Amino acid sequence: MPISIVDNQPLHYLDEGQGFPIVLAHCYLWHSGMWRPQIEALSQHYRVIAPDLWGHGGSGSLPPATTDLQSLARNMLQLLDNLGIGSFSMVGHSIGALWGTELTLLVPARVKTLVIMDACLGVEPVGSRARYWSLLDQIETAGKFPEPLLEAIVPLFFNPYDDIASPLRTELHDALATTPAERVLQSIVPLGRMMFDRKDVGERLRLLNRKRTLFLTGVADIPRPPTDLQELADKIGCPFVSIPNAGHLSTLENPDFVNQALLEFLAPPRTNYLNFIQRLIHA
Repeated sequence: MPISIVDNQPLHYLDEGQGFPIVLAHCYLWHSGMWRPQIEALSQHYRVIAPDLWGHGGSGSLPPATTDLQSLARNMLQLLDNLGIGSFSMVGHSIGALWGTELTLLVPARVKTLVIMDACLGVEPVGSRARYWSLLDQIETAGKFPEPLLEAIVPLFFNPYDDIASPLRTELHDALATTPAERVLQSIVPLGRMMFDRKDVGERLRLLNRKRTLFLTGVADIPRPPTDLQELADKIGCPFVSIPNAGHLSTLENPDFVNQALLEFLAPPRTNYLNFIQRLIHA
């Protein structure tokens, strides 16, 4: 199990394939395993690095000095530096897209392409911020994920029209239900507050290269509706694609579509990808 020491904490990551590096950043409350279908497809052409967020998967606790998304991005940049990686492409999902965007703004010359999946880069809307903050308060008080909260949290990750007894839902439910209290209190809750209390990226969005940035989101994403991401993509002037038959956890709900989109976007030249966009628009 590859481990790199970052800010005196063990950071676990997957490292598969050879070629130009692609960094895959997973969502909150999951782990690098959410990228397994993409790792299998991308590692045939690229070197794929998929770190586990602090307190997730095989990684250690959130370092005390990591207090915002920018410092989280610097943690991950340290991992890449430890691995001797110079230029790379960034694919981030949810909180992974948040720190991935911060990383891109921090070292723009090193990031060849940026893919933002199922994430909102602006300030969390007042209503949803209050709702998520209340959930985090309850989780912190309990020191775990109580069953009533799991019944509210787990459905947020999935297409509401899919089977509510699917193995993916069961996997997430069971993983959260058995999360140790130490991990909940030291990493999960602080990271949640960091994510939902984020600052607006604002005008810095204009610093992103619109020709090298793509937005992808599940058409049935509950916490991050496609209309919100479409608005951000329009603001930057970059492509936006809805992922059919998928909610928030699009990489596992519709992996074939995600794989195709990533392979076509990441591979130069982009002519084939632009044709791919046109096919989706007119389908």
